[in-house]
Amino acid sequence: MFRRPVIMLLFFAVLISLPCDLLAQGCAMCKATVEGQQQAFGGEQAVGRGLNSGILYLMAAPYLLLFLLFRRKIVGFFKEFAGAQG
Repeated sequence: MFRRPVIMLLFFAVLISLPCDLLAQGCAMCKATVEGQQQAFGGEQAVGRGLNSGILYLMAAPYLLLFLLFRRKIVGFFKEFAGAQG
């Protein structure tokens, strides 16, 4: 009964105890671009804007997929919420 929560707790304890450098890996291209800090591609501002745009794009993809998978439940929830008396 308590086996699964204990296993999950141990997994997260091991995950938290790992060094930050091991968990904070980025792609090699992004790391090289940021560490190089050369005035290429329109300057440092343009490189930073490009990296930020890429991060936002990658961050939005899972949310769009979840919305597409659960759109009926989401729309139903909002309809129920709007029709609630309270």
